[in-house]
Amino acid sequence: MPKAEDFSRALYTFDIGQNDLAAGFFFNMSTARVKAYVPDVLNQFKSIVKNVYDQGSRYFWIHNTGPVGCLPYVLARLPVLASQVDKAGCATPYNEVAQFFNHGLKEVVVQLREELPFAAITYVDIYSAKYSLISQPKKHGFEQPIRARCGQGGKYNNNLHCGGKIKVHGREILVGKACQDPSLWVNWDGFHYTQAANKRVFDQIVDGSFSDRPVPLKMACHRQQQAH
Repeated sequence: MPKAEDFSRALYTFDIGQNDLAAGFFFNMSTARVKAYVPDVLNQFKSIVKNVYDQGSRYFWIHNTGPVGCLPYVLARLPVLASQVDKAGCATPYNEVAQFFNHGLKEVVVQLREELPFAAITYVDIYSAKYSLISQPKKHGFEQPIRARCGQGGKYNNNLHCGGKIKVHGREILVGKACQDPSLWVNWDGFHYTQAANKRVFDQIVDGSFSDRPVPLKMACHRQQQAH
């Protein structure tokens, strides 16, 4: 168990947005309605960070949300016109909502820097790091950028939740057997990335290339690097 004083020296990482947005989409809300509740989500997030700060925390690494419109579950289950699909195969209306969320999140980070004078807050652009995997898969060593690895057929291999059961010739089988080379796939189950994809995202962000300000992870707990 860490010592009490260790908590004030720890780095607190927040990865926010995907579930907040997807929840609205899966309840058949329009993109406009989902956008409408984003400010409330961000206000709640701001309050949470301030509460953690009030408990003595000082160092924060805040991830924005990824390209929701590139998730196999979204592409397979939600209405998308052919004209709304970009060159990477992602649904632009849902990605636009993610970008709207991220714009608001970045404004919240600016406010928190003003309101929490002893905090070091790094904003990490996970959206760009993840979209790079989808739009340039071969550059990152992937062959399947927008199909789920764990599924059961269809264009996006996502007509069943990973771990679900189906009957084949009267016999019940589990959907989700191991594949020959999961390192070639970006997405595992329609929602979550594979271990290989998550590692590639981390490799991109660890040096600060996708951070505002451009602070590498090893310096995220140094307040002098966050000076205005």
